[in-house]
Amino acid sequence: MKAMILAAGRGERMRPLTDHCPKPMLFAGGKPLIVWHIERLVRAGFRELVINHAYLGHMLVERLGNGEEWGVHIDYSQEAEALETAGGIAKALPLLGDAPFLVVNGDVYCEFDFATFSARALARITQGKQAHIALVGNPPHHPAGDFVLDASGQVRSEGGSTLTFSGIGVYRPTLFAGVERGSKARLAPLLRGAIQTGQLSGEHFRGRWEDVGTPERLAELDTELRQFF
Repeated sequence: MKAMILAAGRGERMRPLTDHCPKPMLFAGGKPLIVWHIERLVRAGFRELVINHAYLGHMLVERLGNGEEWGVHIDYSQEAEALETAGGIAKALPLLGDAPFLVVNGDVYCEFDFATFSARALARITQGKQAHIALVGNPPHHPAGDFVLDASGQVRSEGGSTLTFSGIGVYRPTLFAGVERGSKARLAPLLRGAIQTGQLSGEHFRGRWEDVGTPERLAELDTELRQFF
């Protein structure tokens, strides 16, 4: 299975830190956020990565190169301007191939077991799902949450306590068939469409996950990680 790291966002809430650095390249615990992902993906057995980029994307390419430093191969999907999540994935489909693939947001920090998650996700997708996503408890800055997860692992729009989409999921390429390549498109409408047809499953991740969305949260994460790594 291939993995894609989403790294094309402008990071407006992180300014002025992102005025001269793409958000996934910001440091926490002595290394860029995106490198934490790469290292965990490598430990999970992934060897082919796709990274999209737009704003200051050359800095990502210059730092990460072809992935040889970590024993992986990295392909890049360049966007003239950020195409949102679904638009970025749709543009990268020629690099991702015809099989289900993993996607993770490049601007989060998570202590996540990508290997077991992708295995469980693939089992659900083999049973007919279009996607399998990881949900987390609602953080203080997003108390309303996004979706409901029932006891069978089916994701629903309502009918129970909400959880927040983590930005991590495994998807069939066909989920993005209706997105025109090069156009902007959000992921949420596609996920809600899959909910309506009963084709979206998920699981509740209770481990460490941080949406590093402000300079203050980045500083807190950096301080904490430096105590342990």
